[in-house]
Amino acid sequence: MKKFHLYSLIYILLCTLVILTSCYGQSPAKDAAGGISFTDTPKAEKINKLISTYAEYGDFNGAVLVAKEGKILYHKGFGLAEMEWKVPNTTNTKFRIGSITKQFTAMLVVQLAAENKLDLHASISTYLPDYPKENGERITAHQLLTHSSGTPNNYEHTKEEKIRPDAYSTTDLIDEFAALPLEFTPGEKFDYSNAGYNLLAHLIETITGKKYEEILQDRIFNPLGMKGIGFDKHRAIIKNRASGYFSSFGTYYNANYIDMSTVYAAGALYATVEDIFLWDQALYTEKLVPEKYLELIFTPHISDPDYGGHYGYGWSIKDKPVGNSSDHVQTISHDGVIDGFCAIFTRIPSSKTSIILLSNVRRAPLNAMTKGVMGILYEKSYDFPKKSLAYSLLQVTDSDGIAKGIRHFEAEKNNPNYYLNEEEINVVSYKLLQSDRAEAALEVLKLGIAAYPEAFNLYDSYGEVLRGLGKTSEAIENYKKSVQLNPDNENGWRMLREMGVEVEKVKE
Repeated sequence: MKKFHLYSLIYILLCTLVILTSCYGQSPAKDAAGGISFTDTPKAEKINKLISTYAEYGDFNGAVLVAKEGKILYHKGFGLAEMEWKVPNTTNTKFRIGSITKQFTAMLVVQLAAENKLDLHASISTYLPDYPKENGERITAHQLLTHSSGTPNNYEHTKEEKIRPDAYSTTDLIDEFAALPLEFTPGEKFDYSNAGYNLLAHLIETITGKKYEEILQDRIFNPLGMKGIGFDKHRAIIKNRASGYFSSFGTYYNANYIDMSTVYAAGALYATVEDIFLWDQALYTEKLVPEKYLELIFTPHISDPDYGGHYGYGWSIKDKPVGNSSDHVQTISHDGVIDGFCAIFTRIPSSKTSIILLSNVRRAPLNAMTKGVMGILYEKSYDFPKKSLAYSLLQVTDSDGIAKGIRHFEAEKNNPNYYLNEEEINVVSYKLLQSDRAEAALEVLKLGIAAYPEAFNLYDSYGEVLRGLGKTSEAIENYKKSVQLNPDNENGWRMLREMGVEVEKVKE
């Protein structure tokens, strides 16, 4: 009997091994954080190494999904969704996506056009009789979709008088700018307007008789099975919702509160990378609108001088570089930035490629990361991130003191894996100053001035630290140097006056 059990066990193990081997590389594997890791391909491994390096350097905290030819090549979460409780990000984490919301708003408008409920080139007064006619008769839905209506971008100034959050209505937002003069002749040029997209939501709601978020569910989210996307609300308990942060040299802070009902159709959605992928795949089909209307969405209607491309309906259309090569490929993309979050979603229709990056930290080099991933996918050269020498200096100083920090700086300053930035040196000096380490701050500024001898702001900061230490004459000399390098440095002139210097003589 014992032999039988042993052979049976070996047989079961061999069968299991065969099954696992046959599936290897076909189905993504779970990572330690409970999110999806990546399929075992060389490209996926390269993507993992690239994104992991960004995460290791503190430049990325979020989730990523990369697909090609309609198949997920790589998806994974990095860092923390909730830092105070150390809850990890996964591919099911819900992030605010900011202005990526606009492409969903645009789809609703185009659906109404496809159903002959809306003429994209008729004045909006046709559908909004109560909207001030002086503006409404001049503006079309097409112009709102392409940021060419001249509508003042006034929604950011929404007054904060509501007792409860999530209580602003579309009418509240529209009333702020409806009667204001248009900033330019409609159709004349591109000028990004969040207010214009909230006006589109008002148009959608008026025509359908339903709330914007209900229409999204009925017409897009439910038909596509998108269960991890929705309209963000402060009071709602939303499972797997990430908290938002901003960072300063490795120190994270909670993002400022923002009432998402004031952002509305311009940027109030949250989503997972997996739901954005469902959306991406649907855009290759006629599930939502007929083909000719899809083409309308992705037509480069107007030049976008700020980004060197064109704008469709809720999408930026641009030829982007592949890695660090000279090759370019046409992309359809949009980014989104809102307090505590940033995002970018890039589509390459020629290869059905999708690159989705969602972050719950306000700033992240998502464009550079996308560029690197494109290099990997197209087998071109690409750049790895470099480590901040200023931040590294601060880390060593914090752990081992300024003397070792300086030695580390001198040893690594020519290392190609590091970069040095004047502004970051200044930030490090202030961090040390604010933690009562003025002498260490001086040493950091000396290093910065040696590297950037023409940087007026470093001399200004050096003067500030010296003055605080009571070294007035030395402070004066550094403030003088600062204003000589930049005569427009008003702070430097003011400090000199406060220390009794006749600035007119210095100006001579």
